[in-house]
Amino acid sequence: MSRGQQEDRRAGALLQRRRLLAGAVLVPVLAGAGVAAACSGSTALSEPVKGKPAKPVPTAETDWQDVAKTLGRAGTLIRGEYHHTAFPRGDLHVVSQGVIVRPALALGSHVSFVRYSDGMTMAMGDLVVTECELQSLSDAVHAQGFTQTAIHKHLLAQNPDIWWTHIHGHGPDPVALARGVRTILDHTDTPPPARQSAPVPLELDTDGIDAALGAKGTSDGGVHSCIFVRRETITDGGRVLPSGLGATTSFTFQPLGDGRAALNGDFAMVAGEVQNVLKALRRGGIDLVELHNHGLTDEPRLFFTHFWAVDDAVKLARALRAAVDATNNAPATDGVA
Repeated sequence: MSRGQQEDRRAGALLQRRRLLAGAVLVPVLAGAGVAAACSGSTALSEPVKGKPAKPVPTAETDWQDVAKTLGRAGTLIRGEYHHTAFPRGDLHVVSQGVIVRPALALGSHVSFVRYSDGMTMAMGDLVVTECELQSLSDAVHAQGFTQTAIHKHLLAQNPDIWWTHIHGHGPDPVALARGVRTILDHTDTPPPARQSAPVPLELDTDGIDAALGAKGTSDGGVHSCIFVRRETITDGGRVLPSGLGATTSFTFQPLGDGRAALNGDFAMVAGEVQNVLKALRRGGIDLVELHNHGLTDEPRLFFTHFWAVDDAVKLARALRAAVDATNNAPATDGVA
């Protein structure tokens, strides 16, 4: 055997050994990931599901009783397709640009559950966390087998620093998913449900806001909100999203007196709409906060921008309408996401 052949053989043996060592390292890592998913009953949506997209199946309130019990609070069935639970951060006292932010304006964690035709359930949520809570909660998201799909801000110059993170997972057992969500939330100081109080009329021209936006809004929690949904069918991880889930444009007005309001919300856009929306918001005197994604595998690919303003509420609504008109969004028929 020539010297060159000997060197080639030694190089081949070394390469094979490196491959074996790499495989040995990966085995416990992959095994650990499998254990986390099995313990939570959740499978992170890191890969799109192959084949024809699974569709949501209709459900009733009774189908979600065990999920509500596990989460420790009642939810709402939206259009018979998904179970939505809110976790407002009433424990936080947040000030942004001199405005005391109500939980209903920008401090509401929420998680939704959808059952699918293939027997799986998906959980999708957006969680409000303090900067001190963020890393511990992120670790819990991963340990429970959920995917963390976004980390971002909704507010400018807030005190204390607040972050928002999106979570996403699916599995055969909705109660196991709910247990995972509950474990994740236990890494925050999210308070138990507050007692419902009688609604108080808002010092705000809600009719003028609705007329300017061409949408019927709802008033709750001391704020007025108008919701728009994408007209296209959106899929995520190879699953069709119910209309309004994970693809909403929302505007929330918190009255400040004399017809003025603090405005917060976000826009759902495809890539070709982004620049027109940003320009329309700025022409209306609305500040831009973030431009980012909420999901990782959505089709068509969606981008979201969060924004903030303090001004006459109806004037702001007119500016928002110009931005809406630059997108393929339509008012939610029942005023809810």
